[in-house]
Amino acid sequence: LSGSWDRTVRIWSFESKELEAVLKGHTAAVRWVGFSPDGKYIVSGSHDRTLRLWSAASVILEATEPKGHAGVVYSVGFSPDGKRIVSGSAD
Repeated sequence: LSGSWDRTVRIWSFESKELEAVLKGHTAAVRWVGFSPDGKYIVSGSHDRTLRLWSAASVILEATEPKGHAGVVYSVGFSPDGKRIVSGSAD
């Protein structure tokens, strides 16, 4: 799993070393990405000041939080039970 300056999130196969999917939706560089504890979701944080929640299985955007931060999102994480998302920003 990787975030990129080209505004995408990429899912890679560890076994084959191949790219499995490219997730598009951010309008600026993706600073942080991570899986939920159960592996069902991916969360991404970006220089566009948004968090995005993706389905890991279907690679479909599930939700966007467009007004949560006034600055770049530098870090994002799930709570241990996967029910909450926390984020850190430059604001």
